[in-house]
Amino acid sequence: MMQGDDGAGAAGSQLRTRSPEAGDGDRGNRLAQVVLPEHAGSRATTLAQKNDLQQAITDLQHDSLFALVGHSGPFVLSLSVQGRSLALDVRREDGTPVRAIGLALGPFRRIIKDYRLLIDAYDEALADSNAFRIQAIDMGRRGLHNEGAGMMIERLAGKVEIDFETARRLFTLVCLLQQ
Repeated sequence: MMQGDDGAGAAGSQLRTRSPEAGDGDRGNRLAQVVLPEHAGSRATTLAQKNDLQQAITDLQHDSLFALVGHSGPFVLSLSVQGRSLALDVRREDGTPVRAIGLALGPFRRIIKDYRLLIDAYDEALADSNAFRIQAIDMGRRGLHNEGAGMMIERLAGKVEIDFETARRLFTLVCLLQQ
């Protein structure tokens, strides 16, 4: 979860993405605000994780595709972990509830665990200033991030349409909530 990690890579080319020229046609199908539990910020233990948390939220609020089936937005999304599930509480900007969605976190656990291990290895490589190791770990990390984003798209299919960039940012938040 490094800041500036927005490359979709090969996996992203198979999934829906928006181009900068896409225009403003889906401006209602977006997230106006993303809300996390108060303790979420304390789960980000390194400066890089805190930056990633803020960057993901900022990016989601400024450039996201979040099309809730049967409803028009923009939306306010509250994310939290409840037991073994990710809870997505979707509301209108005025606070009116629209839909609650629960996603089992079980399918994400392996990817999140492996991703965390790579983040720790990345931090160690940075401390050692080992450029070759940093690059190799970063490639693996991006691959896992892309896999997590693809799974996010699949798990939300039929409920919410999201693009690859939105899925990557949501996966970043899920990883931080699971720490």
